[in-house]
Amino acid sequence: MPRKAPVAEVFESVTDGLKSLYKQKIRPVEETYKFGDFYSPLLTDGDFDAKPMVLLLGQYSVGKTTFIRYLLGRDFPGQHIGPEPTTDRFIAVMHGMEDKTTPGNALAVSPNMPFRGLEMFGNGFLSKFQGAQLDSPLLHHVTLIDTPGILAGEKQRIGRSYSFTEVCGWFASRSDVILLLFDAHKLDISDEFSKAIESLKGHDDKIRVVLNKADTVDAQKLLRIYGALMWSLGKVVKTPECVRVYIGSFWDQPLTCNEWSRQLLEAEMRDLLTDLKNVPKNAAVRKVNELVKRCRLAKAHAFIVGHLKKEMPSMFGKDKAQAKLLGNLEEHFLKVHRTCRRAIRRNSRAQFLRAIH
Repeated sequence: MPRKAPVAEVFESVTDGLKSLYKQKIRPVEETYKFGDFYSPLLTDGDFDAKPMVLLLGQYSVGKTTFIRYLLGRDFPGQHIGPEPTTDRFIAVMHGMEDKTTPGNALAVSPNMPFRGLEMFGNGFLSKFQGAQLDSPLLHHVTLIDTPGILAGEKQRIGRSYSFTEVCGWFASRSDVILLLFDAHKLDISDEFSKAIESLKGHDDKIRVVLNKADTVDAQKLLRIYGALMWSLGKVVKTPECVRVYIGSFWDQPLTCNEWSRQLLEAEMRDLLTDLKNVPKNAAVRKVNELVKRCRLAKAHAFIVGHLKKEMPSMFGKDKAQAKLLGNLEEHFLKVHRTCRRAIRRNSRAQFLRAIH
């Protein structure tokens, strides 16, 4: 009898399909090989159902909080604006029917929020994380992540109670757009900012650069500042393509510049807002891409753990064998790599033979 063709499952949305695929096929592998203990914690429904995120990064006093206020058209709970470092915490600006703030510990344990994975950074970070909820039309579609002002000079030597770069990397992997904000009057990239940008590696397609407060310099200086910014970025953003730079002045005051500069800045600001409006449309594609990356990482992790487990004795001498394995991890990684390549070639050949027959 001819074999029946498999019946395709039908889902109401891409998100529902991804959740089903993850629960049935991927999560069991992650649980078996303790993937969550080595890399990112296991995903929950909140991770799939979360609104698209926009992450804002920049040194202190570049206008991150003012930029969020500009997008929302109003103040939000917990905001602080000033010339010195005023935002000392990560703030998730989310939709809510009433204005309120939520502590980071509560957000991290909520099954409906996409922040369960932040528990891995400990209470030192969670005490510097909070949610701000308010009723804004924009927040029906996206969540904005405000970050502490990145320190410069001697101030950056002040130790934080958590790894700033690791936290930035966590948010970057879950964000749809990453905005790097610069002040037109200070383009220096501090060591901490440079490390934060390096933590974005692998998410280069999400990065957008905003040159803020550009209406306070004349057109000739603005051209020089733009060139200097591109030169500085070229040293820290290691991509073959130039990142997109938007020039503007994002606050609730009229632009203070001549007519030529005003037309340029207004056009750039409109382009950035259009880019942000398209974020929800591209969210499904981003979720698929991120799940594919996670699958590949989980598969590689399973191969490595499976190989190391085979090399361990079943009864005696486990401590000695473990020390030997740890001393030659690179060699074992290469063995796993060669084994996987041979398996891929065999599978490809078998698929080809089935196709021609």
